[in-house]
Formats: sequence, C-alpha cells, structure tokens
Amino acid sequence: MNLLPKSSKEFGSVNYWDKFFQLRGKKAFEWYGTYLELCEVLHKYIKPREKVLVIGCGNSELSEQLYDVGYQDLVNIDISEVVIKQMKDRNATRRPQMSFLKMDMMQMEFPDASFQVVLDKGTLDAVLTDEEEKTLQQVDRMLAEVGRVLQVGGRYLCISLAQAHVLKKAVGHFSRAGWMVRVHQVAYSQDQVMETEHRFSLPVFAFIMTKFRPVPGSALQIFELCAQEQGKPVRLESAERLAEAVLERQQYAWLCSQLRRKAGLGNVSLDLCDGDTGEPRYTLHVVDSPTVKPSRDNHFAIFIIPQGRETEWLFGMEEGRKQLAASTGFRRLVTVALHRGQQYEGMDSIQAELSTRVMELAPVGVSAQQQVPFLSVGGDIGIRTIQHRDCSPLSGDYVIEDVQGDDKHFFRRLIFLSSKNVVQSEARLLKDVSHRAQKKRKKDRKKQWPADTPEASSAASRQSIDRSYLCCEHHKAMIAGLVLLRNSKLLLETPLALLVVGLGGGSLPLFVHDHFPKSSIDAVEIDPSMLEVASQWFGFSQSDRMQVHIADGLDYVTSLAQRGEARPHYDVIMFDVDSKDPTLGMSCPPPAFVEQAFLKSVKSILTPEGVFILNLVCRDLGLKDSVLAGLKTVFPLLYVRRIEGEVNEILFCQLHPEQKLATPELLEMAQALERTLRKPGMGWDDTYVLSDMLKTVKIV
Repeated sequence: MNLLPKSSKEFGSVNYWDKFFQLRGKKAFEWYGTYLELCEVLHKYIKPREKVLVIGCGNSELSEQLYDVGYQDLVNIDISEVVIKQMKDRNATRRPQMSFLKMDMMQMEFPDASFQVVLDKGTLDAVLTDEEEKTLQQVDRMLAEVGRVLQVGGRYLCISLAQAHVLKKAVGHFSRAGWMVRVHQVAYSQDQVMETEHRFSLPVFAFIMTKFRPVPGSALQIFELCAQEQGKPVRLESAERLAEAVLERQQYAWLCSQLRRKAGLGNVSLDLCDGDTGEPRYTLHVVDSPTVKPSRDNHFAIFIIPQGRETEWLFGMEEGRKQLAASTGFRRLVTVALHRGQQYEGMDSIQAELSTRVMELAPVGVSAQQQVPFLSVGGDIGIRTIQHRDCSPLSGDYVIEDVQGDDKHFFRRLIFLSSKNVVQSEARLLKDVSHRAQKKRKKDRKKQWPADTPEASSAASRQSIDRSYLCCEHHKAMIAGLVLLRNSKLLLETPLALLVVGLGGGSLPLFVHDHFPKSSIDAVEIDPSMLEVASQWFGFSQSDRMQVHIADGLDYVTSLAQRGEARPHYDVIMFDVDSKDPTLGMSCPPPAFVEQAFLKSVKSILTPEGVFILNLVCRDLGLKDSVLAGLKTVFPLLYVRRIEGEVNEILFCQLHPEQKLATPELLEMAQALERTLRKPGMGWDDTYVLSDMLKTVKIV
C-alpha cells in the first residue's frame, strides 16, 4: 500500500490527507519518532500544567501519551476531517478533557495569546516543501498564526529534520520578530538509532522559539544549539553559524548511517569537539579490513594512539592505519588521536568519554550492549607537554612540545599548527634530564606551571639535547650521503665547506658541526623566528665554524652565483626546506628550488667533486618525474634513496656520471666513515648505522 504522495506538493492538500488517513485506518502514523523517542525533549520544554496546542496532530499517539503522563490541557487541530473524527472516537471515553478540532492552522479561530506552547511534529516540514512564492506565503501565514496564539514567554516547539530551507525560514521568521531561537538535537539511544535507521538517515531536531515582548529599537538576536550529548546550550553568533552547526550534525549522522550499512567507504575521518569550547578533542579514522575473516568477537575495536605518536607512519598515514587494522585482527578499527592542548586523565576516562559516541560508528551486526575493546600501545595514553606556543609572521602558529617515545625516551618537537601531524624538527632529550622532568611532572601535577609562563619556559628550555642523536630518518640519509665525497678519513682531517638551506631546529647542521671538526657551515633560514626556536629549544648555537644567514634561500644562492670568480664553492649543499603552499603536490622543496635556472646557480657554487643533497617530498608522480628529469639535466649523476614509511626521498646529485658507485662500494665507504666517526670521545648513536641508509639507493 503506497501512502506517500506522488509529489511533495500534495502534503499541502486536504484531499491527500483525508485519503491518507482513510487508507491507514486506526494505525498511528508517527512522524520523526514516537513519544518514547521524543519525551526527553518534550518534558524539558513543556510543563504539565501549561496549555498546549498541537497543530497538524494527524493520528499520532503523541498527544494521548502526553495526556496519560499528566499533560491534560491539550487542544489538537488538523485540516483533515477524517482524522479528527477518528481521534475523537478513539479518545472520547479515556481522555475526556482532550479536544480535537478540524481547523486550518493558517487561519485559526482562537483568540490572541491563548496558549503557552504550540507543538508541531513534522507539520512545518510537510507544508514547507519548496521555496516557491506561494509556499512561502502559506508558511508565513502559518508562523504568524503560531505567534499570534502564543502568550509572551510561550514556546513554539517544532519537531523537524531541519532541512536547510526549513531551518532558514523558521529561524529567520522568529529571530526577526525578536524571539529567542534554540535548536535542540533529539537524543536517541543506540537501540533506537538502529531501529529507526531504515526511516531517517538525518537526525531529528526540535526548534524551540520563545516569544519575547517586543522592545522598540532593540536588535538583540539570540541563537543557541543544544546538541544531544550536551546538558547546556551553546550560544552562537549568527543564524548562519547556527545553520552550519546543524549541517555538521546532519553530515555526521549521515556518515554514521553509511558506516552502519556498509564497509569499505574509503578513508573516513572526523573530529570530535569539546562541547563547551568547540575545540577539536579527538580525531577519529575508521579503517575497514574486509579480508579479515569474521568471527563472533572481531567485528569492531577502538585504538587509542598515545599522545605524541600520531605523527608516526603507522598512525598518521592511511597505509599505516590499514596495516595497523589488519594486524589487530578486527574487521573495523577506529583509531583515536588525542589533540594537543586538551587535558586527558587516563585511559579509563577516555574510554568512558568515547564509549557512547564510537558506537555510532559501529558496523552492522554490533549491538549497543556489546562490549567493544579499547586497544593501545603499552596500555597508556602517553605523555605530551607543550613547552611553548608562538606565532611566526612567516610560518604561522607553532608549538614546542615534549613527548614520550615508545622507548621511554623523551623527544622535543617543533610543530607548525598548519600541518599538525608533521614534525618539522625533532631532538632527543638526554635520558637522565627527561626522566627527572617526568618525575617532577607527576609530583607537581596539581600545581604545574601553565604552558608558556616564563618559569616553565625557562626550566624547559634548559633541558639538555642529545646532540649525537638524529631523530629524522631523512637527516640520517642526508648525512650518509657524505660518503660520496670518497675518502672518509679526509672528511675529518681536512676543511669541509657546507651550505645548508633550511635550519628548522638546527639538528642537521649541528650534527655535522659536532662530528666533522674541520667543517665550516653556512646555514640559511628565511624565518628569523626559527633561529630563535633552534637556539632556545633545540640546543643550537653559532660558532666561528657555523653561521646562520637570515635570508631567502633562493636569493642567497643566486647572489653567491652572481659573484663570478669571487663566488664561494661548497663541498656539500643540502636543501631541507618546506613549501608554505599546501595546495602544491610537492611540499618540499618549493617548486622554485628545482627550476633549471636556479639549479644552474646551485651547480656554479658546488665543487667539481661535491655533492648536492635534496630532501624531496612529492605526492604527484608526474611532477616528481619532471623534477627528477630536470635535476638530471644539470646533475648527470643522480642517486635516489626512498625513506621507508614516509613520502620523503633523498636525492644525491653529482656532476660526473663516470664516477658513479655501485651499492657494494657505497656500503663499504659508509662502513669506513662510520668507523672513523665512532672513535672514542666522539658521541655516536649506536642505532645509527650509516651503511643501512644506503642499502636501497638507486641510480636514476
């Protein structure tokens, strides 16, 4: 039996509704939920002794159930004579005080200010089917009548799907009249969500429009959103922002609906925000593993990423998360990253906070009562301490943070907030210092200095950096490229001139400075703020062998090349500079650094036997091929070393192709250099094996 109209316009037809209720008979038709699904919001905004008008009542049981729990001053109206007769017959004996009247809500017969509440369950949605002029005029008459029959302080409570055009009309109409506007998302239990899934993919909202006494000359407008998980409403600055917030809720509900119905939607991610501040608190990624064989207990799990480890390949990249999901053995895994700047008490509190919300992302077949496992690394949430926040005019907002690694060492990181999951610079803190700091943090947790106070910053910045340890794999590979200068012993005994473009935290030039005692280093950094960061937080300092030049790397190199015979020549030139334009397919270096004219300038200041080392991060394969071809035109000998688990590729460029070395020769030279560097009295990280950095090098 088809009860739905052929077109939405029929919702405004008296004949349609008479026919609808004749065909449906005595069976109640519940728009947008039953009394049990709506009672929480109804009881919040309607008092039992208030006089309530229900417009477009239909044959819903809502009024009857309200009456039965004590709301007995109820008047119901509907345009359909058929349904009014049905409802009178159904309630004459059991609910004698409740009245049912055939009446057009666009031309009601009640005196002004007759009611304290007008209740509308789906009627506005049924009337406002489009934005044609005739329809809008009808809705204007309807809402004007609602306003007329309500007392000052009374409320129009409208249950709606809050489609964009409906929300815009209702909010605009009442806010212009000086009413307070609140939109309240109806909270359903997980069981109710799953039962009603086939009916609506969109969430149900209640509009609560409160009538204020007109104040001449006042332009005050009040807009509030009360989300289903919040106990108190949030004040919003405009009708537009209210519409955006409702749309976000609808998009989230649609996503949950899709995730319940099917797996394999691709890379699904979303932020869960703090209800009071609106700041992101958790970032969730939903990963399906359809190849995992289903069993009774492996449908769904949550993985909490320890603080500070969200940048690792396994957690921060799509391929890494797929590998993680497959290794856990669950068909759907939701990874949860914890945001810096938020406070977390521990795994138990996070589980309690997330347990209801993550069930909305569960696949079909997982019941609301099922116990979902929460997984992590080592069973804790990790440690992250933000030591400093600031804003650079060139690089934007950034933070300095200390995080605990999986080996219990602490690491200091520079993070640009424009790329929150990318570590710009990293250094390991000396273990004894970081251990004492950790113990002190635990001891003083309740009276810990706020981040960025002078006392906290001063104490943290004095922590010692392990200058012998290179955290970044691409830095390790770049250092290994020095073996292309051939004689390893001479590297430590004879002058070695280096140009490093891109300072960051300074760990790369600092490592060269400390391990190659005859080296002379020019470092170029465009952002003066980064020199301050490197000096204050990463143990960097200039010397007679290492100078920093605040300049654009492009201008600096070009100006050197233009000196003619007087130009300097470097044995090694290193580029480790990122692009500030996130729209490009290449994030390191900026495209201008690999243009032919500039590469020729680089060539002109490189010694004939020297090596030009470039950190390349390029996700656009076509663009990458073009970059490699351009480099090979200027530097005929080109080695490439891919960094495993990252997008980075280290390019080693030289001028004489006849001097190319096979992999066994490279490894032998790397081993010889490492033996030289491991001499007593010189700090060396035992996990850093130079030859390992060159095993996968290929010649382009």
